[in-house]
Amino acid sequence: MAVETELPLGERLIAPVTNVSDFIWGGTWNGEAVIPFPPLALILLGIGFWFMVGLRFYPIVKLGSAIKGLFAGRKGSGSGEISPFAALSTALSGQVGTGNLAGVATAIALGGPGAIFWMWITALFGMALAFAEGSLAIRYRETTSDGVKRGGPMSYIMMGLGPKWTWLAVVFCVGTLFSALVTGNSIQANAVADGLNELFGIEEWLGGLIVAVLVFIVIIGGIKSIGNVAEKVVPFMAAAYIVMAVIALILNFGDLGETFALIFNGAFNPQSAVGGFTGAAIIMAIRAGVARGLFSNEAGQGSTPIAHAVAQTNDPEQQGRMAMLGTFIDTIVICTMTALVILTVRGDFTAGGEAVLHAWQSDRVGFEMTSGAFAAAFPLQLGSIPIGTLIASIALILFVFTTLLTWSYYGERAITFIYDRFKGSTRSGEKKLHMGWRVLWCIVIFIGAAQPSELVWRLGDISNAAMLLPNIVALALLSGVVFKLARGIKDAGPTYTAETPEEPEEY
Repeated sequence: MAVETELPLGERLIAPVTNVSDFIWGGTWNGEAVIPFPPLALILLGIGFWFMVGLRFYPIVKLGSAIKGLFAGRKGSGSGEISPFAALSTALSGQVGTGNLAGVATAIALGGPGAIFWMWITALFGMALAFAEGSLAIRYRETTSDGVKRGGPMSYIMMGLGPKWTWLAVVFCVGTLFSALVTGNSIQANAVADGLNELFGIEEWLGGLIVAVLVFIVIIGGIKSIGNVAEKVVPFMAAAYIVMAVIALILNFGDLGETFALIFNGAFNPQSAVGGFTGAAIIMAIRAGVARGLFSNEAGQGSTPIAHAVAQTNDPEQQGRMAMLGTFIDTIVICTMTALVILTVRGDFTAGGEAVLHAWQSDRVGFEMTSGAFAAAFPLQLGSIPIGTLIASIALILFVFTTLLTWSYYGERAITFIYDRFKGSTRSGEKKLHMGWRVLWCIVIFIGAAQPSELVWRLGDISNAAMLLPNIVALALLSGVVFKLARGIKDAGPTYTAETPEEPEEY
């Protein structure tokens, strides 16, 4: 008599978690359409459009001046913890992660090449949302009893909307803790463990342990230590990755026209133009592009304003511009480079045993697809590893490492805010809580490294939604303030504060 072996918990959770994720982002359940539109994608794009129009297309009109002001932000000119540029680097280190390499590949696998068009649209509207988040983060931020500046959505909800909205700030913080442990930790740990395994043959659990130790060494020093590392690593790693992608595209320049045709045709055509991935409905292209676009650039999610709030500036508009640049660099530049390499480079790939031209048409999924495309572009081997695979894997490891640093701080701020709602909270109590959180963070890295990748990616979509919804409500309610901040009115909007015996001493 055959004995049925029960699947591990992680494997059993994949189906129900996938259903919830698909409903939130695609309006489907068990693969069947329940509602005729992707609900969260529509909300995100709708509010993004509202801000773009209300800001009079500020993110597009002011993009040139924002780029010019990038280097001026290297020196702080106001109260805060780190320079405006370091704050942008910290936010970018949280944005630029596995979503830029594995996430783009996943979007193409789910929604075909057309998903990239919707990723671009998400980024354009996302720049408006990012401006709103960055400017509000400076306009409304708290000061602790020992003079530390900090903030984020929880602060602009409390100080911009008033105490009656405390519940929304708490809901946001609960969503942040969920998202931090899943998207900011488990997905990243999972990806870096895969990268270390592919490069050096290190077991996933051991890779997770190594990364956990290295992360702990940095985060023990708090936001200043994280900002210091991010400011040095992020610009270098982003520039190096872009240069290698550009070289790969120059080598395959003749196929770029076909790639752009695939992207635009796939965005509005229910069927994919090329075999290998057929039947990609428009709704799936939108769902995949918007969900993965958000996963990558985090615009509207509420994570990046936590980093921008500590910038040494008293000018909300300046930091708003820095925040929108983060979305532009992350998605319009880095994600696009990844997508173009995957869709353009030709190589020896197979799908179901049949030869195909491109990595996106093959059986490869996630980071394996990205790595395969780069390997085809740079096939020369170093040892037994193609140089392209080496480039992609090192980029992934660095991107993911810095993401783990920044998201630890986002989770720390969320758990601190919840703690400060209780009577008797103190600065010393906060610091003890921070230390406990940092230890837990590194334990989760170790555990997350060995979980099924499909499960953590789907949980990531749900956790992103848990952060995005309360933050989007707050942004919509504070939109009038944002439109004034964009016009240079630094004290726009009401400020709700009251003295409290707990931390912070004024809220």
